[in-house]
Amino acid sequence: MIHHINEATEYLKKKGIKTPEVGIILGTGLGNKFVEEIKNPLVINYNSIPHFPISTVEFHKGKLIYGDVKGKKVLAMQGRFHYYEGYSMQQITLPVRVMKMLGVKKLLISNAAGNMNMKWKKGDLMVIDDHINLLPDNPLRGPNFEIFGPRFPDMSQPYSKKLNDLLFKIAKEKKIKLNKGVYVAVMGPNLETRAEYRFLHGIGADAVGMSTVPEVLVANHMSMPCCAISVLTDDCDPDNLKPAVISEIIAVAGKAESKLTDLYVELISRS
Repeated sequence: MIHHINEATEYLKKKGIKTPEVGIILGTGLGNKFVEEIKNPLVINYNSIPHFPISTVEFHKGKLIYGDVKGKKVLAMQGRFHYYEGYSMQQITLPVRVMKMLGVKKLLISNAAGNMNMKWKKGDLMVIDDHINLLPDNPLRGPNFEIFGPRFPDMSQPYSKKLNDLLFKIAKEKKIKLNKGVYVAVMGPNLETRAEYRFLHGIGADAVGMSTVPEVLVANHMSMPCCAISVLTDDCDPDNLKPAVISEIIAVAGKAESKLTDLYVELISRS
């Protein structure tokens, strides 16, 4: 694994990526607006980077973009990888390891998620305060490499309180509704049954998705502060459950994208 990480890192350095401060992972249906904010972009396709997986989901662009946002160097993933695509957890999280090796100091993540909190509605944003991991594997399983972090990393505060508090301050100033809740990660790719939504909400989750947690585990392992925002793209009310239409989920994410972009651009400026 370390050999693969080093090869990818050296390739990106030779391409001109030097000392990025902020890493960004742009999730399902998200990313176009944020990418427009990146000045002097250097765009590298995933399929040209040694050992990088390739996005197989049609609405994940599969591009690494390096440039400037508010005077800071950023490295953005326009499209991520998922366990349901058939990749190992180590492959899914390799880009986060590479970001750390390149010098990234903090990680900002976004995703599209199903809303199980009936006080909220689809199109809302949720800052992830904590998570429940129901994925069947862990990117930290196997030999531990002390160069990255300890064998048993602490997860008492997986999402940076400092970054989350700043997000809420920015949201208040910009009059953007921002909820706070618990995200549960499941394997997918199928969406959940009515009974599963009842179970997931019953164990304490407000939103459900198929990503984010592996990247957060690896970021915490490397002592990289991170935050994550979910765009709530569909209502998962088991008593009134309608068939999920992926095109509608993508459309909802697209409508919320400008709010998410405003929050993260300002967060980059102030943090």
